[in-house]
Amino acid sequence: MMEQTREQLYNQLLCQTGAILEELRALGVDELYLPLRQRPERAETLEDIRAELGDCQRCALGRGRNKLVFGAGNPAARLVFVGEGPGREEDQCGEPFVGEAGRLLERILFAMGLSRADVYICNVVKCRPPQNRNPREEEIAACEPFLLRQLAVIKPQVIVALGRFAAQTLLNDQTPISRLRGRWHSYQGTDLMPTFHPAYLLRNPGGKREVWQDMQQVMQRLGAD
Repeated sequence: MMEQTREQLYNQLLCQTGAILEELRALGVDELYLPLRQRPERAETLEDIRAELGDCQRCALGRGRNKLVFGAGNPAARLVFVGEGPGREEDQCGEPFVGEAGRLLERILFAMGLSRADVYICNVVKCRPPQNRNPREEEIAACEPFLLRQLAVIKPQVIVALGRFAAQTLLNDQTPISRLRGRWHSYQGTDLMPTFHPAYLLRNPGGKREVWQDMQQVMQRLGAD
């Protein structure tokens, strides 16, 4: 009984299709075009962004660098640290925060129960400014779109801006870091906590207590989910 019903349905569908084709032929339609299947867009990756940067010469910093410092860490990190720009040691090896300030950052991460493999670390600009000067507006303008895309790929829950320059650049706010730190802000819709740069702490160890207070807020925010 079931096979007969299927056959009846098949014959009915065949007749209906034939009738539709005859009607279309009467209208002068000689060919039918099937819609092309749209290939789903592949999500951008950090590797895509790095490949697009290539041997970047979008600003003057590219001419004087040794290695471009793209960023490193967990591509799915919930926590991203953003510094100012590469220093001498970073410029030599192509990795962010590998000098003495980087080792202090690792100790801060250890106290938070984290490691470099758990977070993502990058900078506002990807190439070392001469004599570690502050990046210029045109240099930031050339780099920030790539930082935005990095953050869009990673989708962190929290960004920590390390130091005055990183915080003021990301927030477009010239308020001193001493007043920015310790309070939550927003960067492109993501929670951002400014704090002192590890290099500052090497010169001013008294600031470590305030940084730890900031990191406690970060841990609380991360632990809320």
